[in-house]
Amino acid sequence: MIHTGDYSAIQHVFVLMLENHSYDNMFAALGGAPAANSNSYNGQTYTVSDTSTPTGMPTDPGHEFADVLEQLGGEGATYTAPNYPKPQMSGFAANYAYSTSEKTGTPTADEIGDIMKCLAPAQVPVITQLANHYALCTNWFSSLPGPTWPNRFYVHGASSAYQDGGGYTSLDSSPSNLQIAQWETVSGFTYRNGSIFDALDANGIPWRIYHDDTLDVGGSIPQVTALKGISLAQPLAVKSITAFASDVASGYPYRYTFIEPNYGDIAGNTYKGGSSQHPEDDVSGGENLIARTFNAIASSPLWPYSMLVITYDEHGGFYDSVAPGRTVEPNTQDSPGDNGFVFNQLGVRVPAVIVSPMVKFGVDPTPYDHSSVPATLERLLGFGALTARDAAANDFMHLFDGGDAEARPAPTLATGRTPLPVSPSAVAKRAALMKTPIQEKGNLPGFLHCARKTDIELSAAAPITTIAPEELITPLPAPSVSAPMPSYGEVDSYFRNVMARVQQRRAGHEAALRMRLATPGAKSRDAEV
Repeated sequence: MIHTGDYSAIQHVFVLMLENHSYDNMFAALGGAPAANSNSYNGQTYTVSDTSTPTGMPTDPGHEFADVLEQLGGEGATYTAPNYPKPQMSGFAANYAYSTSEKTGTPTADEIGDIMKCLAPAQVPVITQLANHYALCTNWFSSLPGPTWPNRFYVHGASSAYQDGGGYTSLDSSPSNLQIAQWETVSGFTYRNGSIFDALDANGIPWRIYHDDTLDVGGSIPQVTALKGISLAQPLAVKSITAFASDVASGYPYRYTFIEPNYGDIAGNTYKGGSSQHPEDDVSGGENLIARTFNAIASSPLWPYSMLVITYDEHGGFYDSVAPGRTVEPNTQDSPGDNGFVFNQLGVRVPAVIVSPMVKFGVDPTPYDHSSVPATLERLLGFGALTARDAAANDFMHLFDGGDAEARPAPTLATGRTPLPVSPSAVAKRAALMKTPIQEKGNLPGFLHCARKTDIELSAAAPITTIAPEELITPLPAPSVSAPMPSYGEVDSYFRNVMARVQQRRAGHEAALRMRLATPGAKSRDAEV
């Protein structure tokens, strides 16, 4: 029997990071939606409610740096480094009403109040059941008041600063083509002190990444492959989620596993049809991914020794009632980002649940940010911090302080998804978009970098004919920056072509592995097929 006071019993840490929801948007209704919390815009007061909350938004709420500044500081808020204005949580409705930073239009007058609403438990039954059964983190904040990309970099390296010539520059907004060009000269986004995956490698600790490639093809490109050293050309390191359940069923040696959702229709700028729970997509895709991930772990031999962390990269523009506090700069030597931000202010609170048969049940008010993930791994596995941020971050170890693993049966979560219908007007809008050049800054240029990096890595990697003890990937050549900007349609086709090559390489790897295992007396360092 495993006693939860001994956190060293945790042998496997799994992290599933979804997209763009605030804590209140996901969980406020668990305690009764606090209607006293409100925002005002144009003479109208909008209160928090779980009545008629849409499971997919009509437009994408703004969540770039300037958007979040206004959402926290109030309509018209400004930033002068290093003094971020005191968060008032008063500008969400106003910003949603007129922000066009995500280039999806603005809501109607009747839709503005949707930004204040919270999902009813019946709309998100899977994560609600886990929140009620394990540890619900009520003070997990995004690592900076900004969008997806820099926040995701924090979970992998406790910083968003990348190698830029001879120095390091922090990312406080979505990446631009100029910034991406800097990454591509050094074979990907390169941290000053390396990523958590680099640290695990340096300490001889095995890790793995899974991504959801079961839905939209373009949306299956994992953002983590932007990092130097992380490649879809490595079939043993980055795998399809379709292999996850069978992989964890037996002989799973990996101490850390990161899981990425499918981002849906990235090229169409709607993110529909994925499993990330992006605001414009239906939440059921992410619910299904959570359930599949949990059920696989909970039914495996790993369950008594495992911890699953489910969290979200940032708030996606949705209202939250708790003001984020100050924090520690990762490295004072890094140059500030485009907005002059010095990374001493946390972003908006996000949903997070820590799942384990050993975890203390209930509400956990401990302050966390995404740097708490590397901090936990560092302290659990015995190696040093990457930056000052994870050195100062709270970890999850205190949650394992009572009870017995065998006494907590795991629930079985229902799977399935209900995709939102696609209207004829949406089809026509997408068709028109496919003919126009992509924007020079945002999610799509970032994912185009991931695809281009993967393309180069696949071309550089030797064809798989036999399985060597270790797969060696040829260093990447520096790619050129394309000009003029490609169209959305060209990018969509390119994504599909690159992912088809990934599938071909995986199929070749599996065939070679079968051949190796069929050889009498042969052994493989990875017996999975």
